[in-house]
Amino acid sequence: MNNINKQKLLKAFAVFQGQEVYLHSEATSFIFVRNFKVWLEEAMIAGEGPFRVALRFDQVGWLRTEGLTHYEATADGKLLLAGYDDRGRMNVALQLGKEPFPE
Repeated sequence: MNNINKQKLLKAFAVFQGQEVYLHSEATSFIFVRNFKVWLEEAMIAGEGPFRVALRFDQVGWLRTEGLTHYEATADGKLLLAGYDDRGRMNVALQLGKEPFPE
């Protein structure tokens, strides 16, 4: 995974905007959502690191994920984001794909 660069990450989100996507999100506080299908309207990135990402869905809701530090656009069309603490432990994950994620 690469350190988040705001401009590059916004370009990676643009691939998914204006269409249906599958979402996977989890945090160490036991919040977990997988294969939630939504129409992605908008993606925003804030902060100087760690970063906050806000995704707007179907003109009716938002998902905000905080503490993100790394991302990767995979060869099979997924966008993977993660937030690691200063000891290298993952605290948060956010993933987008055009196909469902494996159960």
